[in-house]
Amino acid sequence: MARTSASRVAPGTFAEAKPAGYYGNARADLVAALPRPLGRVLDIGCGEGAVGRLLRAEGATSVTGIELNPQAAERAREALDEVAIGPVEQTLPTLAGPWDTICCYDVLEHLVDPGAVLEQLRTAAAPGGRLHVSVPNARHFSLVADLVLHGTFGYSEWGHRDSTHLRWFTRRDIIAAIERAGWRVLETSHPALHRARLADRLTGGRSTEFLVGQWYVLADTGRGGSEAGSSSSPK
Repeated sequence: MARTSASRVAPGTFAEAKPAGYYGNARADLVAALPRPLGRVLDIGCGEGAVGRLLRAEGATSVTGIELNPQAAERAREALDEVAIGPVEQTLPTLAGPWDTICCYDVLEHLVDPGAVLEQLRTAAAPGGRLHVSVPNARHFSLVADLVLHGTFGYSEWGHRDSTHLRWFTRRDIIAAIERAGWRVLETSHPALHRARLADRLTGGRSTEFLVGQWYVLADTGRGGSEAGSSSSPK
């Protein structure tokens, strides 16, 4: 049984009810892209633990999660070694790192100060630890179309323009934010284009930044110890 720690939710912060499946996305493509070995893993916004289950199956020595929604966190307890309930800004200092791999999937856009959290995460990373981030792409053509043609930002319950998003990032923005926090960006990528692949090919890749719904960024601390697992025991 996983350990559960909880912190008081900050005033003005809430875990909004979301459609079924919102907290259960496994993000298999992102987990597959993580460098191995995974070592000790921290999953920010772990939801119901779907990503954590994959991480364990892929050889993570331990998986700790942070989740704002109490109901989702309780489900995550079944798969993760430890689950902290509350805002990442409050819960991260209470956890025993360091971590070799930190997953931050669709989280930064929900934060008041994502830069400060990125700095906290770097401090919590092991030497040579990796950070893997995904964020919605602010340059996606659908946003421009809604603004220009329909005169609306087009917020929704979930997805690209989730009503709980507070921050927006282009590819350049998310790279800059991660680097400002002291991380070294190794690569950027995005989900497969599928239906938009032909348009991207015809434009020689120049339309990519308008066609992809998300950006993925892999970074590391840039300070030695490149082999994960060096921190297999809490220090």
